[in-house]
Amino acid sequence: MNLIEELRWRGMIHDIMPGTEEQLQKEMTTGYIGFDPTADSLHIGSLVPILLLVHLQKAGHKPIALVGGATGMIGDPSMKSEERNLLDEATLQKNIKGVHNQLAKFLDFDPSKPNAAEMANNYDWFKSISFIDFLRDTGKHITVNYMMAKDSVKKRIEGETGISYTEFAYQLMQGYDFYWLYMNKNCKLQMGGSDQWGNMTTGTELVRRKVGGEAFVFTNPLITKADGGKFGKTESGNIWLDAEKTTPYQFYQFWLNAADSDAEKWIKIFTFLPKEIIDELTTEHQKDASKRVLQKRLAEEVTKFVHGEEAYQKAIETTQKLFAQQNAPAESLSVEDLEGMEGIVKVNVSKEQLATGIDIISFLADTGIFPSKGEARKMIQNGGVSINRKKVDNIQYTVDSSLLLHEQYLLVQKGKKNYYLVSAQ
Repeated sequence: MNLIEELRWRGMIHDIMPGTEEQLQKEMTTGYIGFDPTADSLHIGSLVPILLLVHLQKAGHKPIALVGGATGMIGDPSMKSEERNLLDEATLQKNIKGVHNQLAKFLDFDPSKPNAAEMANNYDWFKSISFIDFLRDTGKHITVNYMMAKDSVKKRIEGETGISYTEFAYQLMQGYDFYWLYMNKNCKLQMGGSDQWGNMTTGTELVRRKVGGEAFVFTNPLITKADGGKFGKTESGNIWLDAEKTTPYQFYQFWLNAADSDAEKWIKIFTFLPKEIIDELTTEHQKDASKRVLQKRLAEEVTKFVHGEEAYQKAIETTQKLFAQQNAPAESLSVEDLEGMEGIVKVNVSKEQLATGIDIISFLADTGIFPSKGEARKMIQNGGVSINRKKVDNIQYTVDSSLLLHEQYLLVQKGKKNYYLVSAQ
């Protein structure tokens, strides 16, 4: 299979410009994807573009990861209902450094190789372009009619909030990125999410109109969840690639808890497993979905890819302690078991409070296990709270020192899968 065939069966192609496949078969091609530095870590929504760059490099082509140091100051209107807050330069630099460090884990930057990956920051070329120069040399090549025809712009103009000139100009800036990379890095391909098609094709148009060149794009579908929820988000927030923000255990659990229909799609997209193995796993899963064969392999492959073998093994250990031995009393867990649970949320409580006793609702809110007493009360009434593997069904319940495991710990469960280790200090 060539690269495009490979990506097609994996479900990673949404739209593709005519001639793209032929270009990739003709010669080693440089291709890029832009990453928005809105935080100092990427989250799993960025995994698809990362994987596209890895696939590109594995197929012998040259990947460029472009960090939007300049465009990040403005904000992309695509799929947004309102303008976002602009980032100050210090925050932006911190974010760019974090994103750069993460991308370096996934791509081969060895300069001795002809298709070595490169990083680029569009601030490096935009910082020296004056507003007059940009209007004269770039703006005149793209008509307002062309820009307004883009879905991302049209939706905002027709919406209640409208669109500022700043965001309206975003597609011109992104188009210029492609033109600059085409001229300076011989970059002929841009990849990205399907919501970026309008901005991306503006780049190919700019290359054509300014220098008579030919450039190509293809997009991947935006990832969805079977339950309609937003991909990459849980009740506790984003699933980050940074182990400090989302522990490898929490990361592993996200994939392990995928719905069956999601797991069938995601194992093709988020792993490098060959078709034969994925077909075998899918067949096995369909015979007995309760074994969660697909989810386990998906969680294994993605956790190893992002966090490495050691972190994956620790995530497995914690999962075993929390779930495989769920019927065993909490008292059977040793201090090493409790303290060795990598990735579960650890919080403290005052020994003095426990000596006198604290009502369950105040305990859950004060430790931050629930954001409010109201939410804690509601979850208890719905049977969603356990302490030391014993369900709490009484809102008058008192938490005191007598409950401590090894005179120090409480194991609190919120819902089916969220665990907290509370330590008395």
